[in-house]
Amino acid sequence: MTWLQTIFNYLALNLLRLFSFLPYSIVVPFGYGLGWLAAHIPNERAYVVKTNLRLCFPSLSKSEIDALALRHWKLFGRSVIERSRIWLGTGEQILSFVTIRSEVDLSAKKPRILVNPHFVGLEGGFMALSALSKDNPWPNGVGLYQKMKNPLLNQKMVEWRDRFGGKSIERQHRLRDLLRELKGGNFAIIAPDIDLGPRDSIFVPFFGIQTSTIDSVSRLSKLTNAEVSLMTTTLNKDRKGYTCIISKALPDFPSDDPEKDTARLNQYIEDLVRKRPAEYYWVHKRFKHRPPGEASLY
Repeated sequence: MTWLQTIFNYLALNLLRLFSFLPYSIVVPFGYGLGWLAAHIPNERAYVVKTNLRLCFPSLSKSEIDALALRHWKLFGRSVIERSRIWLGTGEQILSFVTIRSEVDLSAKKPRILVNPHFVGLEGGFMALSALSKDNPWPNGVGLYQKMKNPLLNQKMVEWRDRFGGKSIERQHRLRDLLRELKGGNFAIIAPDIDLGPRDSIFVPFFGIQTSTIDSVSRLSKLTNAEVSLMTTTLNKDRKGYTCIISKALPDFPSDDPEKDTARLNQYIEDLVRKRPAEYYWVHKRFKHRPPGEASLY
């Protein structure tokens, strides 16, 4: 580890600790300011956000795209700062601004997959559910995570996420662990709307665009006889917190066709995004990989 990375790690960890102690009324506007700044500094991700929005909402004008991109960046900045309380705060702190509403019995010890799309409140819903599981007779929750490039921050993130008794499983290498947890009656939280490349992915429509999407939800559900529900964490109308809604189990899921199931999940997610377009993670290169012969969209 270089001295520069050591300094960065020290500053990042101490900033997180600082924001975890500050009043929430200060944390939120600071996050909005951070997002506004990110939107106005030329960078690759700003280009990615506007490209994604143009691809998914072709009927919007340039000024409408610009306005939607700015709203997204402000909410994204807020979510980044809020992670200080999510990762370092007490269960009571997390549940003070994230409410869980479940249409399924979470105490039932049966295999269950919660599909958690990439909205800005995603991390809050995951941790609120984990905090509630600690104090209720529920099965443990497990979540997949994408390994960070920074080893220290990756280690800390896993420690913080697992501190209420949940379990984080690295997406790339430990799917056997996930299978074991599901077969044991625990519930798994999976965010399938991410482009991880051709491995274990297929091209299915998302906003009318053929999009590389992992098909693991269908396959895992089939292997473990797990019910599949949608888990969406979105901003409250008063903008003072979030509500995480866990839907009833999807009917007739999975089918015998993983491609059909994956396309169906993408359609559910698209419908949710259309209702709350500013809250979706447009910073991801959702259309990074293309079918053979197609040029890059970025």
